[in-house]
Amino acid sequence: MKFIFSFSICACMVMYAGAQSEKQTDTTTQNTKALISTDRVKLLANMDVIANMQYGVNSYFTDGKYDETKFRMNQFRFEIKGKVHEKVYYRFRNRYTRAQEPQTQDNLSTSIDLAFIRVDASEKWSFQFGKMCADWGGYEFDLNPIDIYEYNDIVEFADNFLTGAQASWRAMPNHEFTFQVLNSRTKSFEEIYDTIPNVTPSKFPAAFVVNWRGSFKNKKFTTLWSYSNFVEAKGKSMFYLALGNQYNYKKGSLIYDFKWSYEEVDRKGIVSGMIPDDIYPYAAQDVEYVEHWVQWQHRFAPKWNLALIGMVSNAYWRANPDQTPGKEDLLRTSYGVIPTIEFFPFKDLNLRFYGTHVMRFYDYSDYAKAKGEFSNYNTSRFMVGFITPLLIL
Repeated sequence: MKFIFSFSICACMVMYAGAQSEKQTDTTTQNTKALISTDRVKLLANMDVIANMQYGVNSYFTDGKYDETKFRMNQFRFEIKGKVHEKVYYRFRNRYTRAQEPQTQDNLSTSIDLAFIRVDASEKWSFQFGKMCADWGGYEFDLNPIDIYEYNDIVEFADNFLTGAQASWRAMPNHEFTFQVLNSRTKSFEEIYDTIPNVTPSKFPAAFVVNWRGSFKNKKFTTLWSYSNFVEAKGKSMFYLALGNQYNYKKGSLIYDFKWSYEEVDRKGIVSGMIPDDIYPYAAQDVEYVEHWVQWQHRFAPKWNLALIGMVSNAYWRANPDQTPGKEDLLRTSYGVIPTIEFFPFKDLNLRFYGTHVMRFYDYSDYAKAKGEFSNYNTSRFMVGFITPLLIL
């Protein structure tokens, strides 16, 4: 009797458990969908999320005198990029170390570096639309901003991220050409220049950029050249030439950039800032900037890298009405020297710790000293910290 009773209880429990199991199976597989579908998982697999960071403790000096020390996030740019289709790519990068303020020309914040899509039409042709890098030549600007401790003057004072369209043509495996039509600036003419007598703002302030990326001898020598015409006003343009050249050897590289910018209205504002109002109270015209930038890198050990940057920038005011015949129109020369040592502790992670000394020297012409009351000076900055394009996803 006890056996029959026990068997009956066990049979009921098995039947109850079976019914519960069947009901649970129905709820998980038949009546609901997965939180992340296989299509969405595929999109995530094709997406990179990157935190571009340059952090350090910075000590500042002016003319050899100590000013201050502070911890600082020198660069923080959050980036998302990937593809949503075999031939459609996207890239977005926002800079959190700049004000989030929409601009009048493109309706985008200056903090947004990149916000574009790319469509690959064929193996040789692709097209981009949105906010992108102005495809300047030269390797100084082509590097990730977190890899730069300080820019030379032209890149530092330029509008480097502009909205427009781009076409790229890979003519040969080792040679690619890009063509861009962009807004020439992010702000209106009046916001940048105020008013200038006899100068009328352009109704379509456009920039036209042509770029060539070349590679020779199995990438032992590469080039990054460009020429640009930026329309700033009616009959007034900025002409920009950049010639980047890189030589690669087994343990390092040597780069030389030449940059020349002739500005019929002073877009950088460096020369305008040196002119007293009693001589010319408006944005300067017929301004010229000429620069040289050299970077040497040498990986002397698997985890250690030495780097040295040297740079020179000359600023000229060609239309100075106060000049005497034959007087030099060079107003200022700036120099920069940046020695750096870097340590890479991990083989499988792009993270490095650095120590660097950024030295800048500013020499003014006799004319600038006399009329603008400028004097030569120098600055330096010691920095120790880390750099990483941290791949989060």
